[in-house]
Amino acid sequence: MALLNPAGAAPTAPDGGGAAGPRVLLSAREDQLDSTLALGRVAGHLGDLRPTGWSELEPPPVAALVCDDVAATERLLTLGVPVVHLRSGPAGTPAGEAPPERALVRLHRPGWLPPPAPPARDARLTGVLAPRRTGRSRTRSGTLLLMSLWHVPDTEAEAFASGALRELVAAALRHTGSCTVVADTGLARVRAALAEHPGLRVFRAAECDPDALHADAAVFLASPVLGAIALAQARRAPLALLPPLGPAQRALAEQVDEVLPLPSADDPEDPCLWAPAAAAGPWHLLDPALDDLRGAQRVARTLRQLALAPL
Repeated sequence: MALLNPAGAAPTAPDGGGAAGPRVLLSAREDQLDSTLALGRVAGHLGDLRPTGWSELEPPPVAALVCDDVAATERLLTLGVPVVHLRSGPAGTPAGEAPPERALVRLHRPGWLPPPAPPARDARLTGVLAPRRTGRSRTRSGTLLLMSLWHVPDTEAEAFASGALRELVAAALRHTGSCTVVADTGLARVRAALAEHPGLRVFRAAECDPDALHADAAVFLASPVLGAIALAQARRAPLALLPPLGPAQRALAEQVDEVLPLPSADDPEDPCLWAPAAAAGPWHLLDPALDDLRGAQRVARTLRQLALAPL
């Protein structure tokens, strides 16, 4: 069970010098990009709630937010901790791992996408999980390549890393001067494939802030996962999708393509890939009535209610 404190520092008392708020435990699957992105975005709206990790030396937290990790949710419920269980990706929960009935289940799903079929049991849709800060640096430069290898077969992941990924990174370095690669899992494979490129930065998604890296990048290439698409949508930023890997990514890419004509990063020599317009993107095509970016606030509000008045 991965227990995270996305703030990266000890919790502090809220402004005004009062006592710190209730302790809430935060947990996500570190090997799943959507899961770590979702947790970080909700954590940005916790207010005076104190994010904490598990400690046998302290009383149990008053509530918990768990992203995708069914085993963590089950353990916490057994210990008597009420849980908001957030499913943050499309059709990615392995068979037999439905969230426990006692958890409050939320599902990251933009309103402009058709609802999942079949819908998760008693799950409420969140809308888009957007980053707390939607501004971008005026001096942004270089390329951010945000990729997910979660539940991708080894042979497919190896072929992508040694082929298309290597070519895209080489082109990014030539055209934009720098490149940062962020991946959720398979880091050893990725680093080995890209070892010939000195100066390239490679990070594990759970150990960095992809949203902040995106704010500083001029070019954004990403796997077709909801967290990455939500990031570009919230900032009305250009996005080119990497080739979908694995069944979950392919299913989502097909659904998105029916609504949004996002470009594909399948030709490293395409000049449009490396010099996108400042505000390029098809985001204006979305129905404003379905373009709800408040998903992270909504989940944080549910966690706050659970912390202050447990069921």
